Order: sequence, then structure tokens, then C-alpha cells
Amino acid sequence: MKIYFFEFLAVIVFCSCIKDQPKEPSHSDVTISAGKSVLIINEGNYGWGNASVSLYDPTNDGVIADYYKEQNNGLILGDVCQSITKYNDKYYIVVNNSHKIEVVNASDFKKIASITGFNSPRYFLPITYNKAYVSDLYKNSIQIVDINTNAIIGSIPCMKGTEEMISIYSKAFVINPNSNYCYVLNTANDAITDSLFVGKESSGIVIDKNSKVWILTEGSSSNSQKAQLVRINPITLSIELSLTFGETDRPWRLRFNKTRDTLFYLNRGVYTFPIANSQLNMNPIISQGSKLYYGLNINTNNYTIYVSDAIDYVQKSKIEIYDGRGSFIKSFNAGIISNGFIFE
Repeated sequence: MKIYFFEFLAVIVFCSCIKDQPKEPSHSDVTISAGKSVLIINEGNYGWGNASVSLYDPTNDGVIADYYKEQNNGLILGDVCQSITKYNDKYYIVVNNSHKIEVVNASDFKKIASITGFNSPRYFLPITYNKAYVSDLYKNSIQIVDINTNAIIGSIPCMKGTEEMISIYSKAFVINPNSNYCYVLNTANDAITDSLFVGKESSGIVIDKNSKVWILTEGSSSNSQKAQLVRINPITLSIELSLTFGETDRPWRLRFNKTRDTLFYLNRGVYTFPIANSQLNMNPIISQGSKLYYGLNINTNNYTIYVSDAIDYVQKSKIEIYDGRGSFIKSFNAGIISNGFIFE
């Protein structure tokens, strides 16, 4: 969720022009099926409590718009669904403005627990079989969660605004959009051991097939900082590659393809970057045009590209599917403000 968008939603809802929407596919026989189904993270409108998770079955084009509600006897998910992480046959659904994480069974999406006590949780990162980190938008710390008891058991002091995280070689790398640094944590003693200068407004972090860490930053026009794509050696903590975008570029939603050798990101269109390259691509694989691309991911079961058009942040998002070369396949509707996809 980009917080500054939602301050204007009260105005947008009255002045938005409703577009024609694609026909809703049938809900029949839609289930979570390994290698087939797609979970869609729908933030909903900030402050409206209409977050949801949609389920899409590519084999029959079936969609359940609010799968969490349907599987939990009408229970509402909450306010702003930020992210979902799968671990040990469970999904951890981070609900940002409801200050909680809902834990559901991966097999049927039924709720089994809630983890509460957060300020503004963003992402859930499993560290060991019984420990996870949770980043936070406004708290000056990362929360440590006991996965067995579903409770917060500690915290790691860190500048507020922590976002996406990855773990490798007993280290956790945490991006912070409010600083120029990526923080490095020792996952054995839960302490920050280093910080790496990567640029302003970090917006994504991933690990490639060579176990290298990639960080994407959006830059800051107010601070005259251009966006950057940075590659880090997680062992030596050295910056191996740093590429600079243009003045008006604001790239985000950093993702990898199935083989983790090509980066994908949004920048008013869908762009690719093979990790062997040393220069940024200037042309998108998928042009945004008049649409409002907001969510992105690449199907880990094949090479299809899923991208969401948030339209006006009030209507249901339109989900578009493309093949690996960027050729359009099909589209359907999900929930409001779809920001990501989980592939089973």
C-alpha cells in the first residue's frame, strides 16, 4: 500500500468515472489446487475495512472474489491487506491498518489464529521453524514473532518504515523507504550488524539464482535522487552493481521469473532486466497506456505475467495475464486495489 494515495479516496469515490468491467467468471469448482490456483491480494480502500483475498483457477477461469470471507462464515478480513506469506502449510495474511496478521490453513483458507499487537505491519519473514520477523511502517522496530504461539516475543530497534525483507546466509536484509540504507540483521541474535547505502525510497528486494541480493529504489524528486537498481553480495556485503534510472522514473514491485534469472518491475509499464545485463532496458515488455498498473508477479509454475490495473482505486481491479514475451492472454476482475499474487 502506498499510504499517500488513500488520503484522497474520499474525493475519488465521488468523482470517479465507472469503466466497463470484464465479465465475472463462474465461481463453481474453484479451490486451492497445487500448481493451478492463484491467490490475489486485494488491499481494499484505506479506512474502509474492505480488504480481501481472491482465488483464481486458471484451468476453468473461476474466481472467488472474497475467498477469506467465503471460507470463514462471512468473517471480514479487515482494513488493508498488505501481503501474504506461506510457511509450513499456513498462510500469514498481513492486514496493515487492522494491526494484525491472520493465520489460515493453506489447504482450505480457514482461520486458525490471529497475531495482534502491531502498529502498522507490512511483511512477514520466517527465520526459523519457530521465529519470524514482521516489518512495520510506523514503528521504530521490527517485531519478532513466535510462530508456535502466534505472539510477539520481542523487537529489533530499527528506523521506522521497514518494508520487504529477505533472508540468506543467517542474515536478514531489510529495506527502509525512509532512509538511504538497507539494514543487515544477524538472525541468530536478532541484532542489526550493518547498513548498506542503496538510495532513497527502497521499493523491492529479491534473491536471484546465484544467491545475490537485488534492491530497487524509487528515488526522490524532493532530494534530487534518481532511482537505482543495486546488486549486493550477501557474503561480503559489497555493492557489485549499481544502475541509475532517469529523472522521472519511479520503479517498484521488483519480482523474479520462474528461473530467477530475469527481474521484472513496474515503471508505468512492465519492464524486464536479465541479471547478466549491465544496462537497464529502455522499453517495457508491456505498456501501461492509460491504465494504472499497481500489482505484479510472475507465475512460478510457468512464465506467465500477472499485472493488476487498479483503475481508480475504487472499482474492482482488472487482472491481466500475459505470456513471457508480453503478449496478452486474458483478463478478469478481482478485488479492490490488487497489489500482488501468490501462485500455488
